[in-house]
Amino acid sequence: MPGSPSPRRRQILDASAELFARSGFRGVSIDDIGAAVGISGPALYRHFPRKEAILGELLVGISEELLEEGRRRWDAPGGVEALVDWHVEFALDHPDLITVQARDLDALGPEDREHVRRLQLAYVEVWVGALREEHPGVDVRTARAAAHAAFGLINSTPHSARLARAEMAALLRRMALQALQALRAADGERH
Repeated sequence: MPGSPSPRRRQILDASAELFARSGFRGVSIDDIGAAVGISGPALYRHFPRKEAILGELLVGISEELLEEGRRRWDAPGGVEALVDWHVEFALDHPDLITVQARDLDALGPEDREHVRRLQLAYVEVWVGALREEHPGVDVRTARAAAHAAFGLINSTPHSARLARAEMAALLRRMALQALQALRAADGERH
C-alpha cells in the first residue's frame, strides 16, 4: 500500500467515509465534506481533484490493505484462524468503509472499480488457498463460496456490532470459525 496520507488528507478520508456511509456517495457534496473537516468545499480540491477521487482512494486503499494483510496472515502460523481474526479486526475498525463498499462501489470510475475488483478477487483467493490447505478435499468453488459466506457474516458489523468490541470480536470469530467448519463435512464427503 502506498505511504500514509498526510494528516489533513487522512482527516478528509475519514470524514468522507463517515458521511458516505450515512448518506451515500451521491448524497454527500464537496461542501458537506469540507464542513466536516473545517474548510470550504472548494479547498478540498487542493487535496483531491474531485469527489470521486476520495471514494477511489478509500475503496482502493481498503482493498489493498485487506489483501496485503491477508497474505501476511496466511503466510504466518494460524492459517484460516489468522485470516478470520484479521477480517474481524478490520470489520470492527471500519464499519463505515464496509457500508460504503457495499453501497457505492458502482460510483467509482471504471479504472478504480476494476482495480478494486482485482484486489477483492485476489483477497478471496487468499482465503480459498487457506481453506483448501485446511480442507484439501474441498474444491475451489466450494472454498470460494465458504469464503464469501464468512465475509458476509463478518461484514455484518455495521448492523450487528451491538456488544462491546472485545465481546463482538469474540462472537464474530467463534461464529465464522464454526461456519467454516462446515467444510470439514464437505471435505469428508469427497474422501
